[in-house]
Amino acid sequence: MANYDFKIRDIRIEGLQRVSAGTVFAALPLSVGDKISETDARNATRALFRTGYFSNIILAADNDVLVVGVEERPAVTAINLEGNKAIESEQLLSALRDNGLAEGQIFRRVILEGMSQELQRQYVSQGRYGAIVKTEIEQLPRNRVAVNIDIDEGDVAKIRHINIVGNEAFSEEELLDQFEQQETGWLSWFQSDDKYAREKLSGDLQTIESWYLDRGYLTFAIDSTQVSISPEKDSVYITINISEGETYTVETVDFAGELKLDEEYLRSLVVLEEGMIFSQALMTASSEYITKRLGNEGYTFAEVEGYPDINEAEKTANITYLVKPGMRAYVRRIDFRGNTKTANTVLRREMRQMEGGSANNALIELSKVRLERLGYFKEVNVENIPVAGTNDQIDVIYSVEEQPSGSVGASLGFAQGTGLILGANLQENNFLGTGKQIGVGVNRSRYQTAINFSYTEPYYTVDGVSVGYSLFGRKTDYDEINVASFSTNSYGAAVNWGYPVSEIERIGFGFGYENLSLKTGSYASAEIAEFEAQNGTDFDTINFNINWIRSTLNRGMFATRGSSQRLGLDISIPGSGLEYYKLYYAAQYFKGLTRSLTLKLRTDLGYGDAYGDTSQLPFFKNFYGGGFGSVRGFKRNTLGPQDTPPPPGTVFYYDDPDSELTTRYWLIETAIQSLGERSQLR
Repeated sequence: MANYDFKIRDIRIEGLQRVSAGTVFAALPLSVGDKISETDARNATRALFRTGYFSNIILAADNDVLVVGVEERPAVTAINLEGNKAIESEQLLSALRDNGLAEGQIFRRVILEGMSQELQRQYVSQGRYGAIVKTEIEQLPRNRVAVNIDIDEGDVAKIRHINIVGNEAFSEEELLDQFEQQETGWLSWFQSDDKYAREKLSGDLQTIESWYLDRGYLTFAIDSTQVSISPEKDSVYITINISEGETYTVETVDFAGELKLDEEYLRSLVVLEEGMIFSQALMTASSEYITKRLGNEGYTFAEVEGYPDINEAEKTANITYLVKPGMRAYVRRIDFRGNTKTANTVLRREMRQMEGGSANNALIELSKVRLERLGYFKEVNVENIPVAGTNDQIDVIYSVEEQPSGSVGASLGFAQGTGLILGANLQENNFLGTGKQIGVGVNRSRYQTAINFSYTEPYYTVDGVSVGYSLFGRKTDYDEINVASFSTNSYGAAVNWGYPVSEIERIGFGFGYENLSLKTGSYASAEIAEFEAQNGTDFDTINFNINWIRSTLNRGMFATRGSSQRLGLDISIPGSGLEYYKLYYAAQYFKGLTRSLTLKLRTDLGYGDAYGDTSQLPFFKNFYGGGFGSVRGFKRNTLGPQDTPPPPGTVFYYDDPDSELTTRYWLIETAIQSLGERSQLR
């Protein structure tokens, strides 16, 4: 130990490579002019060690010059991971980085050893008892190291047997059916339910506890759990010791705290009634119903908890619901986040909870559902945030994730039933984020050439009255889609209005004009020929339509629950070129079976007929089904009234005494092969 009893004339630092001298001087509690003692030297050494940059520090004196000799810890040049699959490399590197071990930082062996042990524990929690984590430090030039971590994850230990001890009311098989983890079976290779994990076992224990509590076993307890590992560390044996106890019935239901609502009304929200076998699930559901009802009254932060008071002798329980309503909350502000395209006004007009009003959970949730039904958003979340410094105000934040609400572009394709398709289309349900719907299209396929334009303003008035306009022109050859030998040319326009009746119902009506020209083919049937003779081939029709729509779908697109119904009537105005009416009804129903599986039921019904001077429902207004989007297994439009072509050579004759044309012939040309010669029948 050097003699430190001197006044420092200068400080000299030796051994630095990457660490700057300024870093050392900043950490050194000594400066030029100070008188140093042995105590000061020890404190200075400790201060430099605390920086973590040095593995060795020596203080010496050279003619009143304090010499600080340091040996820097090596820097980490690279961290190499090998063998890890169950845990991603990025996740491991992030954990090392958070604990101070990363490329470019000073290497500390104690951190590496701690992380190795933690990594080993992580693999054990996944049931990989045979996992081995090896670390190697590779020395590199210029005081650098590379950290190599070699991981042998091994296999997840499989559950060979689960034994439940103490069950009498329920069989072991019935209880094990509730478990996520199962014994190894012939489907385990596919379901992977036999791989042991500590977290999954904890979840299964909670499941079995809830199973008993929901069936009245209030004193049920899990006494112990043993997990045994085979010597090869590839098999797990689980033993669960339980005490079932007895079933308890509900004797009384009481309320405590500040009720805020009439007690009799609160009792109507309780589903766990007196005389029933106790059920924790029903008690919790009752608490949630009361909490939601208080939330609808403005008590957004209400808390309701049910507490069972057990009577061991009578095997009964007295349930007390403790109601803590808190202060009535008011909405200070409603904000929207994530709507980079859609204007705030489009979202705000769907709100049923108003700013400045008493907070109502039902209205806040209804507003969320209305946003989802727009079809503009993939996901909508709502959060009530207390306003800092107050106990009676909240901000309601709606977070949305936008999704494509339309399409634009040119198309070239081929579809079953329509053949080659050429087109240019713009269909946008949220045009420029305004919520307006615009559609423009020019399309040509094997059976149809069409041009159309449509525009809908869903909020023509602030009350939600909608108005829509449309123009169209179509040329359709029905012979190409398995209907009949005729074609139509039509053009027209329409205007429609919609009125909201309730949050889930609308009534609409509108008027439309259509000019239609009919052209029959060479092989038209007698029915088509008869219709043409009786009604003509050119029609100007004015239509009136009225419809009723009811929808409880949770989303506008890709719904997973709820239903929708549409009932409508289209009728041509008396005196039009064609006089007919069509009734139609469409409905669909969605029910979520699992998180990723939804049941969908759908029906489409229609009925039509003619009236007045029109002899029959125009055959080109018939209902048809089959094909993509309809009834699978049938060609397009093959379900419905079908035309029967006449035999080759048939001549039709029609005599109408009230018509100027008393006779009319349809000459059907067909080619037949007879004695090797081609002839025509007329």
